[in-house]
Order: sequence, then structure tokens, then C-alpha cells
Amino acid sequence: MKNYKSGNYQSQGYYKSFQPSLINTQWLLDDMEVQSLLSQADRHLGRLDMYSEYIPNIDLLISMHVVKEATQSSKIEGTQTNIEEALMDEEDIVLDKRDDWEEIQNYIQAMQTAIKQLETLPFSSRLIKETHKTLLQGVRGEHKMPGEFRTSQNWIGGASLNDATFIPPVHTSIAELMGDLEKFAHNEEYYFPDLLKIALIHYQFETIHPFLDGNGRVGRLLITLYLVDKTILKKPILYLSDFFEKNRQLYYDNLMNVRTKNDLKQWFKFFLVGVIETAKKGISTFDAILKLKKEIEESVQQVGKRSTSILKILDYLYQKPILDSQKAAKITQVSVSTAYKIIDDMVVLGILKEITGGKRGKIYTFDKYIKLFQ
Repeated sequence: MKNYKSGNYQSQGYYKSFQPSLINTQWLLDDMEVQSLLSQADRHLGRLDMYSEYIPNIDLLISMHVVKEATQSSKIEGTQTNIEEALMDEEDIVLDKRDDWEEIQNYIQAMQTAIKQLETLPFSSRLIKETHKTLLQGVRGEHKMPGEFRTSQNWIGGASLNDATFIPPVHTSIAELMGDLEKFAHNEEYYFPDLLKIALIHYQFETIHPFLDGNGRVGRLLITLYLVDKTILKKPILYLSDFFEKNRQLYYDNLMNVRTKNDLKQWFKFFLVGVIETAKKGISTFDAILKLKKEIEESVQQVGKRSTSILKILDYLYQKPILDSQKAAKITQVSVSTAYKIIDDMVVLGILKEITGGKRGKIYTFDKYIKLFQ
């Protein structure tokens, strides 16, 4: 790490692009501060991963983690959709927010599809391209080569190349740089701790900026995909976008300082602190969910014959905590009028909260559950 050189600027005529150094090489970790944080991060990640084994139906609960990740990662890029809106159907979203809503739905779909594809595809450029294609399908970036590496110069910040904050490498070097990144991800000849590996991969990916649009979102998706691919996590239950969003300027500054000052150590420290804080938060969220689940199941027993229907609806709500009478009727296979009675019971029990304030087309949220993710 001491001798690390992030790359150099190369003249492209009227501007200079940054050419990052290749990363598939032998690394020596010689910093005790980073090693201490790495040890803590591994420990907390291990504790978080244990929840994958002993929480029944954890896949239902993971859905909300993905929704939160989608809203926070997209928020870094400027979208304004919150968790409640992300959970709604398109027709319930006001017109001027639908573009943001669609981008978040694509992010959710991209994450879910990529996790499924890991069963047959390795962590690779092909997987990254497939994920990017899903992310940009039918939204604002759909004309910016979804699923394909760029064939022209892009830049970060500023209105043009002339006033850009950062200019990534020329497109002709992307194949070599991404091939190098892929080899590094799977290199077992030289040992390097996986958490530092994915920290470096994320930095390198954001520096290469291989797509015309969506690089930030794809780069953050890669963190979870890598941890699942390497079986560090059995399930996709760690998402760093919330930490990055809350520390947005530090996130950008630390990435930039690697390029301008070769300061990889500070980026590693920032990344590991993010893993530690996010894992701790994940553990407390799962604990709070289990406590809430137990309290609600005990209170439902008071309802009598409708308790079975309420428990069926609850299974749905842990996955998507928003509901209307039509959905409740479908889940419980009863009439809409009977579904309303079940919903009324759930409102009285404090499980559901009506959010529209209207007499028709009422929408209810599992408010206490949503708040655990906010």
C-alpha cells in the first residue's frame, strides 16, 4: 500500500483523462490501523450473517433492505423518492415523480436479478453489463447504451470536459481495465482480504466509469454482489448506500483523494467504517423486526377467527409493507367487504395506518415496520 500509485493523467488533445493503474497484482497490507478496522468489520459482518441462518423466511425481510438500498443509492444520484413512495404502485405516484420511481424499481429489479444470476454466472463483466442493462431499461438513461461499455469519453461534474471535476480513462482502455478488475476479483494466487478487495474494486470501477450512465448505482450494487458471490454473506443483507448517502461529501472526497493523492489508506478506512456501522445497524434492525413480529403475533390472537387472515396479510407486509382492500382480498381469498373488516381490525391493533386520508381508494402502510428502515 505504501508504494501505491493510483495512475496518471494522459493528454487527449484539449483535455487530460485519468488512466488508473492495474490492480491485479500482489498487495502488501502493512498498516495496523486498517488491520484493526478490518478485524472489526469481519467480526460484525459475521454476526450479521448469522441472521441468515436463524430467521425464518428471511427472504421476505430482505425485500425491504433492497428497497431501502434502491432509494438511498438513487438519492445519491439526485432522485427524490422515499421508501413509502418506492413501495407504491405506479398509478399511485404523482406524474412528476414517476421518472424517479421507475429508476428505483429498476434498481430493485437489477439487484434481485443479479443475485439470482450469481447462481449460474460468476462476478464478471458479463454480470455487470446485464445488471446495467436492467438498471437503465426504459428510464432516463435508456439511450445511453444499456448493458454496453461506453464508446466515447465521459466525465464527472461540470457541464463539459472543459470544467469537469474528473475525467475517466479513454474508452479504448476500458476492456483492458475491466478485464484486470475481473481477474483481481478472482485471483487466488495472491491473498488479499475480501473486504479490502471489494473496497478497491469499487474505487477502481468508479474511476474507470465504464458506462455512459448509472456507474454510481452499479458500482454500489457490486459491493453486495461480491460479498454474496464470495459466500462472505449467505444472503444479500449488507447495503452501504445509506452510509455513503449520509456521508456523501466524504464518500466523493475519499474516492477523489485516491486519484489525486494516492491515499488508498483513507479510502479503506472509510469503507471499513461503513461496513462496521452498516452491519451494526443491520443487526439492530433484525432484532427490532423479531421483537415487533413477536408483539404483533401475540396481539393478533385477540382477534379470534380473523387472526388466520391477518397472519397471511402480515407475511405479505414483511415483503411489501403497503396494502389496499383489493390486495388484502386477494391474499386472504375473501370478498372486498370482508377484507375491509380485516383491515379495520389491523388498524385497531396498530398494525396498519391509512395514508391517503380519502374515503375511496384507501392505502394502508405497515408503519411500525417501515420506520425500522428509516
